[in-house]
Amino acid sequence: MRDCTINDAQMERIYKRIGQNVRKAREERGVSQLALALEMGHKAVGSVSLPELNLQRKHFNIEHLVKIAQILEIDDLACFFEGIWKE
Repeated sequence: MRDCTINDAQMERIYKRIGQNVRKAREERGVSQLALALEMGHKAVGSVSLPELNLQRKHFNIEHLVKIAQILEIDDLACFFEGIWKE
């Protein structure tokens, strides 16, 4: 059986990569952080900007990623996880 342990540093790199992938998808579609936050039902841009930059230990959860995919018309959530094992 494989060891599935992920340490804190690895998890931070994963969250950072997911944030980068969300940012890339958002920018490719010409959607601002504020517009995305509002569409997600949030009133502040920080709900998108902080996780995109992995600041203040903020990150996107699965519900966020599903909403973002719907808003950005992305069919495959896997695009948000691209590159998480390469570092």
